[in-house]
Amino acid sequence: MHHMSDVGAERGREETGVPSDEVHAPHRHRRRTALLAVALAAVFMAVIAGWWATRPAAPPTYLTGALSRGDVSATVTATGTVNPVMTIIVGSYVSGVIQDVYCDYNTRVKKGQLCARIDPRPYEAALRQAEGQLARDSAQLSGARADLARYAALVKRNLVAQMTYADQVALVHQLEGQVEVDRALVSNAKVNLGYTNIISPVNGTVVARNITIGQTVAASFQTPTLFLIATDLTRMQVDTNVSESDIGAIKNGDPADFTVAAYPGRTFRGDIVQVRQAPQVIQNVVTYDAVIGVSNPDFLLKPGMTATVGIVTARRRNVLRIPDRALRFSPGGLKPVGSAGAVGAAGTAREGAAGGRAARIWVLRRSGPVAVAIRVGLDDGTYSELVSGDVHEGEEVIVGEQSASAARQASAVRFWHL
Repeated sequence: MHHMSDVGAERGREETGVPSDEVHAPHRHRRRTALLAVALAAVFMAVIAGWWATRPAAPPTYLTGALSRGDVSATVTATGTVNPVMTIIVGSYVSGVIQDVYCDYNTRVKKGQLCARIDPRPYEAALRQAEGQLARDSAQLSGARADLARYAALVKRNLVAQMTYADQVALVHQLEGQVEVDRALVSNAKVNLGYTNIISPVNGTVVARNITIGQTVAASFQTPTLFLIATDLTRMQVDTNVSESDIGAIKNGDPADFTVAAYPGRTFRGDIVQVRQAPQVIQNVVTYDAVIGVSNPDFLLKPGMTATVGIVTARRRNVLRIPDRALRFSPGGLKPVGSAGAVGAAGTAREGAAGGRAARIWVLRRSGPVAVAIRVGLDDGTYSELVSGDVHEGEEVIVGEQSASAARQASAVRFWHL
């Protein structure tokens, strides 16, 4: 394109007779002007950026929080499962085919109520057989006793041998024993026949039904579970898995709060009623079952729900408390003296009882930031209890700072990119 323009300009120059220098002069002038403007703009921006980055440092801006009064609690967190306080397993002692089912899920049952029936005909036949054998042996016993009475009279008159009389006595004793066996067999047959009626042993609610009509129940090796009956669903318990590092701080009577996924906006409250001594080892992790008793008058809690639990192991009410961020703060990014957030709930409870642990905070006063040595007790992860120290309620403690130089450098970088 430029070559064609030059050829055109040359032709125009030849036709008009204008010198070539006069034709290119305005174009070169505009190019120099544009380059000069760009250079001046670059120098100006570099000067402005340098001044912005090297201007005198302004004092940092401190972020503060006030010393206030409130409650501080040491909490152990765990997960658990909601269960009825007592669940009765209703099984079957005898085998057979389920003939009728009278109880279903959520059925409210009374003690002695019939819930199912196993086909009784095989056991009725066994009972009749045992009763017939008892009747036969009882008749034989009656005849043997009558013969024994006759032999006794004849022996006195020496009309029967003494040996015959002795054999009759042995026969009577044998038949008496057989009759007792028959009576036991009749009793056992009646018991087995009675077991064909599956009844509820307690008042409660059916929470599980594991049988249907026509199902064969086999009780040969172990008792099959037919129903699960919860005695009282207005009282529930949460079986929590507490780690071995936290179990030492938990005791009976400690309050506990928990939530379940079914009611995300509601918190349920209960108390520790039992800390079981039996450890549970899963993949080399040792936990203990801390049982939480909770009232369930509205039947909102259902068996099997997963609970997220917080157990309060220690609590201080209406004490001066310091934000944990203040305990971790150090001016200029220096490492603070003492660490405030590294001790667990059980540890903070013991240290708080022993007079607290040493720490340092920075208080913003008229003369500027002032370091103050203090002792803190319980730590709930957000606030720590102030045990002692030269600070007062309402004072502003420093929890962070914003560096002025860093802010200027960030602004200069943004300005340069613009």
